[in-house]
Amino acid sequence: MKDFPANELNKWGIEAISPDDFVRFKLDLNPGLVCQVIKRHRKALKNPPKTIAEYLDTLEANGLVITAAELRGFAGNL
Repeated sequence: MKDFPANELNKWGIEAISPDDFVRFKLDLNPGLVCQVIKRHRKALKNPPKTIAEYLDTLEANGLVITAAELRGFAGNL
């Protein structure tokens, strides 16, 4: 967020949002599609592969705390 100062973004009429908010908003709009993308991404991880729990823990550790919490409710689809 520090790389996107509000005074510069205001010139263009846009607002920066956190990665956590961005993914959460997408999840609200189309949970099925987000789950498909996450499933595809997780399965592409080979070195090392990640279980669903490990994947969600990684998201959480990288600042997507709310997203990871919401995605735990979709764990069967990831």
